[in-house]
Amino acid sequence: MALCTTTTSCISVASFVASSSIIRRDSRTSCAARVGNVQALSSSAQYSKFGGSRLEIRLAGKGCGGQKTSGVRAMSSSDVEKESGSSRVIHGQCFVVGDNIDTDQIIPAEYLTLVPSKPDEYEKLGSYAMIGLPAELGRFIEEGETKTKYAVMIAGDNFGCGSSREHAPVAMGASGVRAVVAESYARIFFRNSVATGELYPVESENRVFHENSTGDTVTVDLDNNVLINHTKGKTFPLKPIGDAGPVIEAGGIFAYARKTGMIAAK
Repeated sequence: MALCTTTTSCISVASFVASSSIIRRDSRTSCAARVGNVQALSSSAQYSKFGGSRLEIRLAGKGCGGQKTSGVRAMSSSDVEKESGSSRVIHGQCFVVGDNIDTDQIIPAEYLTLVPSKPDEYEKLGSYAMIGLPAELGRFIEEGETKTKYAVMIAGDNFGCGSSREHAPVAMGASGVRAVVAESYARIFFRNSVATGELYPVESENRVFHENSTGDTVTVDLDNNVLINHTKGKTFPLKPIGDAGPVIEAGGIFAYARKTGMIAAK
């Protein structure tokens, strides 16, 4: 199976696995989180050992996912209402950051002792998401809350740089974020996002974070490859997520492998 993205070249599933285990989403244990005016599902993650045959996942280079989107009509509020049930159309408020947001800012190392396979610790991990950001960016999770009101993160270049901790996308997913739109990603963060199935790491065609503001109402439409800012009345083209999309929608690499018969179902 070939996964077309714009971030990495060629990776095998074995490289998704850190020694004997990797964090993944478990679709059987889920909890609902209200994000803005969208009902988003966040699942508890658990550690799962990988064994058996090698699965090849090819992540092709730039441009393999499809053509640039042009002339796409902005969605009306009625369109959003019709489409919001789809996991590929994400609607809600956005939180905006800049370049080089690293994993220490996403989830500081002191919280890595939390075990995502335990539902209460998964929720607690989410409550600490983005706690390392500079204060001038504002609060990502309001005081006294465990979930964010922001469904979408908008960022600049090199999002998720730093360590290889899978806790970074897991914490964001546990907090209620469904998608990140960034100019580019650190390879390890992109890979962990796909492997865990916690959120969509979407690349923008252009540098857009400075044209959006925290609190704006936006829609990420993965079917039409656009970011729509309803507050400002602007539409921005996105690069196709490619075949990484079905892996994320399945709940991560192991869930996808079982769903497609690549490995035996439990």
